[in-house]
Amino acid sequence: MESSMGSGGKTRGLAPVALACALALAGCGPSGLGGRSPSAAPLPPPSNAIESSPLAADPNRIGSGPVKIALIAPLTGPNGPGLVGLSLRNAAELAVAAFDHADVTVIVKDDQSSPAGARAAAQAAIAEGAELIVGPLFSANVREVGAVALMAGRPVIGFSTDATVAGRGVYLLSFQVEAYVDRIVDYAAARGKRSMAALIPNTDYGRVAEAAFLSAAARNNVRVMAVERLQPGAAQKIAGLGAQIDALFIPEQAEAMAGLSQALVSAGVDGKRVQILGTGVWNDARVLKLPALQGAWFAAPDNGGFNGFAASYRDKYGADPARVATLAYDAVALSVALARQQGTERFSERVLQGASGFSGTDGIFRFRADGQNERGLSVQMIGNGSVSMISPAPRSFGAASGI
Repeated sequence: MESSMGSGGKTRGLAPVALACALALAGCGPSGLGGRSPSAAPLPPPSNAIESSPLAADPNRIGSGPVKIALIAPLTGPNGPGLVGLSLRNAAELAVAAFDHADVTVIVKDDQSSPAGARAAAQAAIAEGAELIVGPLFSANVREVGAVALMAGRPVIGFSTDATVAGRGVYLLSFQVEAYVDRIVDYAAARGKRSMAALIPNTDYGRVAEAAFLSAAARNNVRVMAVERLQPGAAQKIAGLGAQIDALFIPEQAEAMAGLSQALVSAGVDGKRVQILGTGVWNDARVLKLPALQGAWFAAPDNGGFNGFAASYRDKYGADPARVATLAYDAVALSVALARQQGTERFSERVLQGASGFSGTDGIFRFRADGQNERGLSVQMIGNGSVSMISPAPRSFGAASGI
């Protein structure tokens, strides 16, 4: 798998970044939904949560504006109600509520956590007049929705982290591993880390991260002394490099890091001498207390935006949102802003691919012509069981190389 908007409407949130289209995603920060206090009615059980929404007499409709967009989310699946899907749906509702008199109606569709369900949902949404599709979450489902939308000439803002499903008209708003890797390697190189090694998990995530790491290292003139697959004995091989390396990149998921931390300590990898580097998936309580990772650096969105969003979500729904819920919030808030300010061009390639991008809950982002995104990320350091920011996320995109 977290300010004026022009005449006629306002949102509640951080001051916007200056954007090419005079457009900012407001209502997206720590005070993002705090202009008027949302009702604090607790959620009923998940299966009834949507029906009880005070904003929607019809649980499959959010808002009542003339511009129709669709949200496709995994509201059900093989194991019952989709709690992540419900978070996405509720986040979309919060986004519409953040605007006075939003000009959109969000058509909510369940993809049933399957590619076939996603295809059917996209077909139904387009038949009902959706001009833009937001979601779905899973890569195979994004691929199906993208194919349907392409035939109908409708753009998609999907949430998958799989860059291979992006393409012309299919934009990914997700947190992509390539952006994490670029940011952390660039930062480490700028801080004098010139000789690196990597421990790569044998997963799709690991393979994408490896390619990005090698590319970022070459761009920064960093020597790559070793790339080891995560398997028994790999930590000992890294330890054997000794003073040949000054940084170690590990793009492993949070759930696997406890065992790897123990292996690094046992092998004698000295985190005080070798700077350990990771990606945003380390922003997880399971990682922060691990001995080998104290002092480690990783790239991630600033926490402030999500924390503020989560507080508003808890106020309204009585539960914590899924981390990916901010993707639905930002995508729907963006659609509302574009519908209000961009007229018939609202979801055109020219507007969606604006070079200055947009400012959302998790910082600045912009869509590339190939459907992938660029994000402004911070660098965080693990220490004493928590994280601290050591390099803030940029607040605007540079003209040349992204940020």
